[in-house]
Amino acid sequence: MMTTSIGTHNSESPPDSEIARAVGADTHVHPGEIAVGVVIGRASEYFDFFVYGIASALVFPAIFFPFADRLTGTLYAFAVFALAFIARPFGTALSMAIQRRYGREAKLTSALFLLGTSTAGIAFLPSYASIGPAAIVLLSLFRIAQGVALGGTWDGLPSLLALNAPANRRGWYAMLGQLGAPVGFIVAGSLFAYLVSSLTSDDFLTWGWRYPFYVAFAINVVALFARLRLVATTEYSRLLDERELAPTGVIELGRSQGVNIVIGAFAALASYALFHIVTIFPLSWITLYSDQSVSQFLVVQIIGACLAALAMVASGKIADRIGRRMTLGSLAVMIAVFSGFAPTLLDGGAFGQDTFILVGFVLLGLSYGQAQGTVTSNFPAKYRYTGAALTADVAWLVGAAFAPLVALGLSAHFGLGYVSVYLLSGAACTLGALGLNRAIEQQRD
Repeated sequence: MMTTSIGTHNSESPPDSEIARAVGADTHVHPGEIAVGVVIGRASEYFDFFVYGIASALVFPAIFFPFADRLTGTLYAFAVFALAFIARPFGTALSMAIQRRYGREAKLTSALFLLGTSTAGIAFLPSYASIGPAAIVLLSLFRIAQGVALGGTWDGLPSLLALNAPANRRGWYAMLGQLGAPVGFIVAGSLFAYLVSSLTSDDFLTWGWRYPFYVAFAINVVALFARLRLVATTEYSRLLDERELAPTGVIELGRSQGVNIVIGAFAALASYALFHIVTIFPLSWITLYSDQSVSQFLVVQIIGACLAALAMVASGKIADRIGRRMTLGSLAVMIAVFSGFAPTLLDGGAFGQDTFILVGFVLLGLSYGQAQGTVTSNFPAKYRYTGAALTADVAWLVGAAFAPLVALGLSAHFGLGYVSVYLLSGAACTLGALGLNRAIEQQRD
């Protein structure tokens, strides 16, 4: 599915000749392969990401926290969910050291092997009823391992495309890497929707929920070979070297470029805050406080993810017309406006909740399509490779890691208005970071 959508020429995709100019006309790496590599790599990571997130809302409270009421169990599950985002920057630091010592192929292989084995390990985990608190400890360890692994999966392909993109096509190339998010959600959501609707509740909680984790392991194997096929080529390595896309020490990067990391992370915060508010948090809310069928609600979210993918394509066109930073700032304002309607929609029955999901996914696609690397140009060439990875890690940690936990906890105890506060704070951070970045650029000029 993904290969066809990238390889087919249509009105939305640039011709191969244009992509060839973007990645270097003298390369023997086929431009379509690079585009496919970007989408496959990100889609496999996001699939793992969403399989765990959906299971945190639907499965883990009953399997690993049966001693607590449903709300408390879900909050515990979301606390474990956040561990991967805390571990991710450490994974980035470790993987950069591995790459400097053993090479890019060794780094990517070890990261995806760890990601696959930790994901498969969750599939085989005994429940709390079988081994008691040890089940929670093992779940937490596997989740931390997933975070460390995700920190090592950065391959530099999006940066390579972005740095070599024509000036009038940068928004388009920035969007390519982000397409993996809706693709990953569509596949993960479809699997869970099918299992929930086809199995009895007992069968689903006993063994059905484990199946998506097995699939995640298989997808990781396919993604590993697809990405190594590019990464192992001398042409690809040469292109990265020409653009100085090589790892640097995280401590050195922090000392030299700490301000740029913070600005880059906060510039993307509106979309990262929205990310889990329309994907993971609503599933827990529907399960706890709505009469909607979980499988039907997942279908609505899948439709929303399809709209998000289309919105991401549109974001590339929009950003190329008005600029990436203007696009991101404008979307932050729209997310702030959307936040004001969030409580009414979430408390408005099936129609209101579905509207919240569909509109939220469209805004997510438009904003997230341009969120990564918007201010990466602030980094000197020496620091850009590691800086782009670490900036994304910080954005995930600050903007998204605790979103389901905070949104559900505050909303359940104090009202849905806190969803608005959370989204509004993310939008304010984005606008503030973009304004600060502009002021710094003006001082340099």
